[in-house]
Amino acid sequence: MDKVVAGAEAALAGVEDGVSLAVGGFGLSGVPNVLIQALYATGASELSVVSNNCGVDGGGLGILLAAGRIARVTGSYVGDNKEFARQYLSGELLVELTPQGTLAERLRAGGCGIPAFFTPAGVGTQVADGGLPWRYAPGGDSVAVASPPKEVREFDGRHYVLEHGITTDFALVRAAKGDRHGNLVFHRSARNFNPLAAMAGRVTIAEVEQLVEPGELDPDEIHLPGVFVQRVVELTPEQAADKQIERRTVSAPPAREAVRR
Repeated sequence: MDKVVAGAEAALAGVEDGVSLAVGGFGLSGVPNVLIQALYATGASELSVVSNNCGVDGGGLGILLAAGRIARVTGSYVGDNKEFARQYLSGELLVELTPQGTLAERLRAGGCGIPAFFTPAGVGTQVADGGLPWRYAPGGDSVAVASPPKEVREFDGRHYVLEHGITTDFALVRAAKGDRHGNLVFHRSARNFNPLAAMAGRVTIAEVEQLVEPGELDPDEIHLPGVFVQRVVELTPEQAADKQIERRTVSAPPAREAVRR
């Protein structure tokens, strides 16, 4: 039952060229950066990644993307990642864009053993009708691979589109706390896609900022049961504290009132 392994490198045993990975995080919040850096060091390539937005330029999964290690992305947001957009529009990267809520449910469904489900999101659009550009031809002048049409069915007078659950070979997630049995607790917005990604992975690897002993976590505070986690990596204090800010904004200090005498 002790799932703690000796470092990120050991935790990535079995990750090789061509594997699929579900990766937690949203922007740079809750991103398993230590595992991503260790994955980069392995040299694994031709990866299929399921992630909300595939990191940012120079951060998170953006590191693997810039190195040409990712072949396919299933996500919901390209955002400000210029390298992501460049690779997609030039035909270097296959991208399956999906509505964000649908992506979350596809991961959850895969983790729960649900092969498919119907949702109203995307009905009447190319999400359901097909034709979304998955891959452009080299140079971006035409579409090389387009999304296929999906089944649409009517329930109680409303139309729904069929979406398939997602399972991946591995999942990489980050938690604020975890115990040796793999039970995880996430901190506020860093929770985001992490529990869902963890559920979808056949082998889920969690980096935890604080490792505690079994029994120390209140069952009511556990966000993800250890049954979904196979390997746990304890971060050093330096690794746990290293958290990037995607977009730093500051406001002007309030004007100081004149002191009355």
